[in-house]
Amino acid sequence: MAMPAIEAEHVGRLFRDRKGRTTGLRDLSLEVERGHVLALLGPNGAGKTTAVRGLSTLARFDTGRARVAGFDVGREAGQVRRRIGLVGQYAALDDLLSARQNLVLFGRLRGLRTAAARQRADALLEQFALVDAADRPVTGFSGGMRRRLDLAVGLITPPQVLFVDEPTTGLDPQSRRDVWDAIRALLTDGTTVLLTTQYLEEADALADEVVILADGRVIASGTPDELKDMIGPRIAHLRFETAQDCAAAREALSLAPDALAQDRDASVLSIPAVDGSRTLTTLVQRLAAAGLHPAEITLRKPSLDEVFLTLTNTSTAVANHSTGECA
Repeated sequence: MAMPAIEAEHVGRLFRDRKGRTTGLRDLSLEVERGHVLALLGPNGAGKTTAVRGLSTLARFDTGRARVAGFDVGREAGQVRRRIGLVGQYAALDDLLSARQNLVLFGRLRGLRTAAARQRADALLEQFALVDAADRPVTGFSGGMRRRLDLAVGLITPPQVLFVDEPTTGLDPQSRRDVWDAIRALLTDGTTVLLTTQYLEEADALADEVVILADGRVIASGTPDELKDMIGPRIAHLRFETAQDCAAAREALSLAPDALAQDRDASVLSIPAVDGSRTLTTLVQRLAAAGLHPAEITLRKPSLDEVFLTLTNTSTAVANHSTGECA
């Protein structure tokens, strides 16, 4: 069996804030196969950035052990650094230089000769769809363009493992999707990616496996589908023309203990579909007998948002799910 690209066993690094409270990473264990994407998911303060800093050798773990690209991050930090790329939360770019000049500069800093740095810069500008802006000062770039350029800088010497800390924080929806496309493109070259994010949609879209952190500890891990399966069956969503029809449907179905409040939408009734499409057929038949006809019906698995809320218990919406009331 091939050695994992990233492996950590009970690593941690703790800090004390001004009020004497202990924060940071308490206990993290994980493995990432080569060519895969793992997302570290969690709220601010969960320990995501601390994990990335430790795995990328920018900080030492207080406890546990970790290996990246086959080398110990503590004892063989130099070997690790030669094989990784790192894209932090904030773009490390020179705003007065153009995109091409930034890439050539970082290539030279990574030991490339001038000709090789220019050749690599041209290839990355093409890969990240920045050719048209190659000679413009970075100061005029949009957030999405800056983030794509920052990813390109992290790849100036092709890494075996790329760490990306919250790649799309503050970006608009289209820019977020542009960055997602750029990350997906890395996988065709066999790069292993560990990214941190607060966005459940992002983890669902990009990750082969997700590790959920809360208060510095792992509270769940698995593929997105495995995590969704943890909190129950698929869910049938029935949208009605009016909130009154939604309430009448709940009463007609006599499903008060099981109906879920969903999306704060008073016209939507959401019901666990234990038997999948069979449940859906039964619901439609019973509603038709009561003279009620949903305007829209969908069947899906629980979202990662619902998984996260259920596991961390950070929202009163989870408690509301058991009320059986239309939102």
